[in-house]
Amino acid sequence: MKILIIGGNGTIGKKVVAHFAQKHELIIGGRSKGDVLVDIADSTSIQEMFETIGQVDAIVCAAGEARWAKFEDLSEEDFYIGIRSKLMGQVNLVRIGQNYLNTDGSFTLTTGILADDPVVKTTSAAMVNGAIHSFVKAASLELKNGHRINVVSSGLVEDALEKYESYFPGHNAIPMKKMVNGYVRSIEGKYTGEIIRIYD
Repeated sequence: MKILIIGGNGTIGKKVVAHFAQKHELIIGGRSKGDVLVDIADSTSIQEMFETIGQVDAIVCAAGEARWAKFEDLSEEDFYIGIRSKLMGQVNLVRIGQNYLNTDGSFTLTTGILADDPVVKTTSAAMVNGAIHSFVKAASLELKNGHRINVVSSGLVEDALEKYESYFPGHNAIPMKKMVNGYVRSIEGKYTGEIIRIYD
C-alpha cells in the first residue's frame, strides 16, 4: 500500500512509520519536515499537499495540537487552537482527502484517553478528542467507494512518559508496540467507524 502519514516525525508517528515502512510505501507529511510539508490547520495547505502527492491507499494523521491550561485561564482563542488544528485539521484531511483516496482505502485519525478520562488542564484537548470520536462514527456512515475511517485513541504512551507523567497520576504507560497495533488494526483490518481505544 501507499500510505500517507501526517505527523510521521512525532512521538507516535515515528513508531507508526517504523512499523509500516517494513512492507509499505510511505509518504511522510509534516509542518516543518517530511516528504511533503503541510499545515493541517490550513485547508489550502492540505489541498496543495494532495495535489502534490496524488492518490494513496491509506491516510493516517498523528498530528494536531491543543492548548493545555487551567480552565479558568483558557481564552476563546485558546480553544480555537485545538479546534483549528487537531479537530478541523483531521476533519479536513478526510473531507479533502476522500478525493485522493483509492477505492477501499482507509483514514486513521488520532485522539487520546482524554475524551473518556480527562485530567486537570485538559478541557480544550478533551473537548476536541470527543468531537473527533463523534465525527468518525458519523462520517463512517456516509463515506463512499469502500472508504473506511477509524480513530486510534491511546492512553499515555511510554515514549511520552517523561513529558506528561505528572498530568496522569496513577495511569499505566501504554507500550509503544501496543499503541502501534491500533494503527495496524485500522489500516490492515476491515473496521470502520471504530474508536480503537488503547488504554491501560
